[in-house]
Amino acid sequence: MRKLVLTLISVALASPGLFAQQSIDLSGEWAFQTDPQETGIAGKVFSKPLSDKILLPASMPQRLKGDIVTADTEWTGSIYDSTYYRSPSMAKYRQEGNVKFPFFLTPVRYYKGLAWYSKDVAVPADWKGRRVVLFLERAHIQTTLWVDGKRVGSEASLNTPHEYDITAFVKPGRTHHLAIAIDNTLRPEYNPGKDSHSVSDQTQGNWNGIVGKIELRSTPRTYFSDIQIYPDIRARQAEVKMKIRSEKAISAKVTLSAEAYNSTKPHSVPPVTASVAAKAGETEFSMILPMGEGMLLWDEFTPNLYRLSAQLSTSAGEDERLIRFGMREFTIEGKYFYINGRKTLLRGTVENCCFPDTGYAPMDLDSWLRVFEICRAYGLNHMRYHSYCPPEAAFEAADLIGFYLQPEGPAWANHGVKLGEGEPVDDYLMRETSRMEHYYGNSPSYCLLSSGNEPAGNFMAWENQFLEHWMARDSRRVYTGTTGWGVGGQYTISFARGLTWKTQRPESLSDYARNIGFSRGPFLSHETGQWCVFPDFNEIRKYTGVNKALNFEIFKEILEENDLGERGHDFYMASGKLQALMYKHELEKHLRTDGYAGFQLLSLNDYSGQGSALVGVTDVFFDPKEYISVEQWRRFCNTTVPLARMEKFVFTNADTLRAEMQAAHFGAEPLRGVEVTYKITDQYRKVVASGSLGRKDLEIGNCQPLGLISWPLKSITKAGRYNLEVALAGTEFVNDWDFWVYPEKVEPQVGDVVVKETLDEEAEEVLRKGGKVLLLAAGKITYGNEIKQSFTPVFWNTSWFKMNPPHTTGIWLNDRHPVFRSFPTDYHSDIQWWELINNAQPMLMADFPKGFVPLVYTIDTWFLSRKCGMMFEADVLGGKILVTSMDLTSNPDERIVARQLYASVLDYMNSDAFRPENRLDPGTIRDLYTKVAGAVDMGTKDAPDELKK
Repeated sequence: MRKLVLTLISVALASPGLFAQQSIDLSGEWAFQTDPQETGIAGKVFSKPLSDKILLPASMPQRLKGDIVTADTEWTGSIYDSTYYRSPSMAKYRQEGNVKFPFFLTPVRYYKGLAWYSKDVAVPADWKGRRVVLFLERAHIQTTLWVDGKRVGSEASLNTPHEYDITAFVKPGRTHHLAIAIDNTLRPEYNPGKDSHSVSDQTQGNWNGIVGKIELRSTPRTYFSDIQIYPDIRARQAEVKMKIRSEKAISAKVTLSAEAYNSTKPHSVPPVTASVAAKAGETEFSMILPMGEGMLLWDEFTPNLYRLSAQLSTSAGEDERLIRFGMREFTIEGKYFYINGRKTLLRGTVENCCFPDTGYAPMDLDSWLRVFEICRAYGLNHMRYHSYCPPEAAFEAADLIGFYLQPEGPAWANHGVKLGEGEPVDDYLMRETSRMEHYYGNSPSYCLLSSGNEPAGNFMAWENQFLEHWMARDSRRVYTGTTGWGVGGQYTISFARGLTWKTQRPESLSDYARNIGFSRGPFLSHETGQWCVFPDFNEIRKYTGVNKALNFEIFKEILEENDLGERGHDFYMASGKLQALMYKHELEKHLRTDGYAGFQLLSLNDYSGQGSALVGVTDVFFDPKEYISVEQWRRFCNTTVPLARMEKFVFTNADTLRAEMQAAHFGAEPLRGVEVTYKITDQYRKVVASGSLGRKDLEIGNCQPLGLISWPLKSITKAGRYNLEVALAGTEFVNDWDFWVYPEKVEPQVGDVVVKETLDEEAEEVLRKGGKVLLLAAGKITYGNEIKQSFTPVFWNTSWFKMNPPHTTGIWLNDRHPVFRSFPTDYHSDIQWWELINNAQPMLMADFPKGFVPLVYTIDTWFLSRKCGMMFEADVLGGKILVTSMDLTSNPDERIVARQLYASVLDYMNSDAFRPENRLDPGTIRDLYTKVAGAVDMGTKDAPDELKK
């Protein structure tokens, strides 16, 4: 993989850019000045020297320009948790010199308002008679340009470059004063919604500045104003639609040719020429470019690219454009997407413009190649850009790697803005998506388009107009109205996701067929996953750029204050194992659903805002997390995935393991005669069974039968964890599932242990005499009753969703402790723990002595990190006690896991190994049955839309 990308990088860097034309690089030192009172225009600052300097390209925070962040900083974005602003425990983080925010990363400087940038620029004398353009690749947000004190105009695009034709304002051979006012205030005329990822401080940040290329460009006065290439792979040709702009009527000759430049197969397309009578103003015309028999197609497996040369010759001079394109067709048939006539399944992640080093999307090719290389390594082929559009470098990288992109209009038209209500955002999104077509429309990776994310308002009628416009205008991609909800379009992105494990025992028989049946076209899951993991505090040192992880510093200090500082990495690893388990089973559920066109994960990498949503299996930098390897992830997320339909994962030795094997295969070609093998290993990795399901032919698609594995479990006599692994021999494709087997008959031996539900007088007397007491406190605990636990972890995070349960991210335990000697387990939640901890009540241990270590920790939300657990042991009154809030005794014939743990606990308590190290006052235990901590009040009336439904 690395060798491939290095090759692609070298090819990309050697290839010409979009425009082969004369240009002057304006990067470097500019004069600079902020204008918080917005007096600069009236004071004609555009004609005066400015008071400061700045190096461009950059944002203001990158150059340490702007204000020091305070507790009173007015952010761009919703905050649904007001505890930071009023809680005494947060007071120290509101103090000057120690300001830290828990909701998102904190920039080193912050500024929202008007700022001025100016530079004197010499226009070459040999540009006489030519057109002159100022090109700003990405500015944020509104720019207004003056040349020598004369106002040229304004631009407010969030998704595309700002370009100004200044031909009438400059004279070649002279130096001119350029002054640019940039305003990053959300003005009504371009406000896309304060939580849009194009502007929000939740993600990239609402920065002020200019990034990417800053150039003065020159073309002939008669020039190409637009070139759009429409591949027709069946006819082996491309229709090239062009626009020529001229000041006067003029005769022109246009010559087109193309050459493949990144393929191992050379292919040159002979030139074609046409004469065009260009009129004054704009002339539209098209030409057919025959690609010939050697035509190379573009897709995720063979991302062959061509470079089109378009030459315009007139008496006014010559204009040449070099444009990257690919011969591909992205279409819909029934419930699936098709690339060049082959069915495909989109395995995607949502990219949220979280780039802490700069605070904005990378503008360079190498950075995006790295992102797509990592995504491809994780088995993905698709990326959705949430309420924003990336720069040119992202499209070029995706073209080179072979990735299917869904950029969006720069809007989350919600939280203060409404779509379809006649607000300026309606027209703004139409203009922005048109500009996206102009600048990025030829990229073969640009396959899907949505207007933006989850709107409010009377948006359905507006969406229909949006869809009608784009479906008629541009056939190169497919369209949906908005992402998340709405009328859909050619495809639908909506809510068929998640697992039912809050109420139902884990299984792998179910799918989403009923959830997606209403959709007439392809159905993509909206923001699949969102399973949280506890923070990795070792990550803090990686934030060396513009945005700092001061939120992580808060979470770390909260953990330490609650006597859990030593558990930070343990909680991270244990919650990570649970998160990985959830992603595995959710993605497999997608893959075993017939007619499911794909998923959009939220997300492969962490999301740094909205309360800090640590939902990735990579950190925000796309660096892997240590609890799951790339190889482990690819087992269940890849072009080809073996799948097991199983009724359950917990058995007795009177059962038979039955697994109906299937495969989802979306490779470049069908697989012929591949042998399906399997093996079953015990917890010591010893193979206890193996076999073959024969040779199979796999077509392109999912739900393809591989055969039935049936294995009687009667030979197993002790409780154990086992693993079923299924492989397609001779390929990399393999998948596996843990399952647990317990003896059918288990008789827990009470021995000399006194079993009670509460610490009553009889129990205390036993302890005073040096005896042993087991407290089965399930359903009795009040201290910690507000901590709501499911087997599944926190969804997104508890700050954004205002403590909507669950509040926990799994359990951590010392799996080598002798209490688990007869209960095989790892140090983290796994499927066999479901019946023990799902909806069970943790015990709040805030009053326990410092250093007290329970046998089973419950991992609380990192915003509170309350010390809590579900099992502990102690020396009390001279005796020995073990307390658990898990239900170990009800319905033992059906709850075989609980029965096994109960037996293991009693075996331990009746052994010499039962020697609790911690002493505890009996009153501390009694308080667990009587004290009440109270629910957490987030203090805000507003809430995310999901909580309003």
